[in-house]
Amino acid sequence: MLTFDLIQDKVEFFEAADLKTLEKKINEQIEQNKALMLEVHHVSHQMHVTENGQRFYSAVVHFKAKK
Repeated sequence: MLTFDLIQDKVEFFEAADLKTLEKKINEQIEQNKALMLEVHHVSHQMHVTENGQRFYSAVVHFKAKK
């Protein structure tokens, strides 16, 4: 017997050297997660500057099942 359990919560982490790339990665994953009936619940992001002044961007996206 085949049983399918729906994913209720999913947390994904993203990183990039610039905001445009970070946004693109997140948007691509949003589209993929739509197929799993997941939508964005919360987004948290940070920017870190290295010793040599280079910026580094990261984000955590919490997806939840559509209701």
